[in-house]
Amino acid sequence: MQRNRLKDIWASGQPVLVGWCSIGNPFTAEIMAGQGYDAINIDVQHGALDYAALLPMLQAVRASGVTPLARVPWLEPGIIMKALDAGAMGIICPMVNNRADAEALVSYMRYPPLGQRSFGPTRAAVADPGYGVEANGEVLAMAMIETADGVRNLDEICATPGLDGVYVGPADLTLGTQQGRLPPALDREEPEMIEIIRRIADVCRANGIKAGIHCGTPEYAHRAIRWGYEWTTVAADSRLLAAAAGASVAAWRSLTGRDDGAEVKSGSIY
Repeated sequence: MQRNRLKDIWASGQPVLVGWCSIGNPFTAEIMAGQGYDAINIDVQHGALDYAALLPMLQAVRASGVTPLARVPWLEPGIIMKALDAGAMGIICPMVNNRADAEALVSYMRYPPLGQRSFGPTRAAVADPGYGVEANGEVLAMAMIETADGVRNLDEICATPGLDGVYVGPADLTLGTQQGRLPPALDREEPEMIEIIRRIADVCRANGIKAGIHCGTPEYAHRAIRWGYEWTTVAADSRLLAAAAGASVAAWRSLTGRDDGAEVKSGSIY
């Protein structure tokens, strides 16, 4: 089977850029995949889509050659295995709070004897001839750290055998650790949040796994890379579409002089 290209990028010492799809449409996924990202993640947790949309979106991503990833709704074996069978080469799993959660995630993603993944890669075997037990060494198991428990148990989570990386969603990380004292948002500037975000990268590095983070801007992603993050997401299809449409409307209003006070609001942190 084919090698996971992200591993080769990391082996060369380079960071990875992930595109994020939250709109359940294959054409949107195809557009995103053609823009030069190293990987495309399809968000089944908070995105406006389900498994019925995930599979054709993975098909649409294939032609670009980027690595397909999926964020599942929860730590649940059925959807994790179905996403892998559909062709995802990595799983981002939310709300991993302790070593037992991380061990469960790893086990759902690996065929025996390394785990308990059931064999039936229906689409994966078509898209990648030869797909089989070798997938154990290619699919990426990535745990989200976004709760107070997750931060408290960070060392034991990151030391879990078979875990490939950790992914930070700053909005939930803020809600989970600050208990409502700060609003959810990307690109945190508060010293207490930066301290947590940097500590996650440090613990990942100490355990030889990859730290990833969702960012709102390329500039913040660059800062995160300097802190030790090796894969970054910058915004998502919904936010990028809203920003581009808003900029186009604003330019039109400015050029035509039809400024009637209309205000553009994205409404999405992703």
